[in-house]
Amino acid sequence: GKHFTPIINSPEVAILGLGRGYAAPLFKENKFEKQMVMPTALSYDHRLIDGAQAARFMLALGDALNQFTDKDVSF
Repeated sequence: GKHFTPIINSPEVAILGLGRGYAAPLFKENKFEKQMVMPTALSYDHRLIDGAQAARFMLALGDALNQFTDKDVSF
């Protein structure tokens, strides 16, 4: 599978799940481009973390990951 939902175990407050990245065609600026896609999921305790905070975290994480290029990653 490409996606999953991580399960919080006590005493954890949140857990981030990262799926396997894959190349997919995405429509950008009136054309299709090949781009890497990585499914992410954040599970968190709603009693301690506000949903808006979690959404801002996921947006910031996505922005940070989108700044990586092939040159930045060495194998």
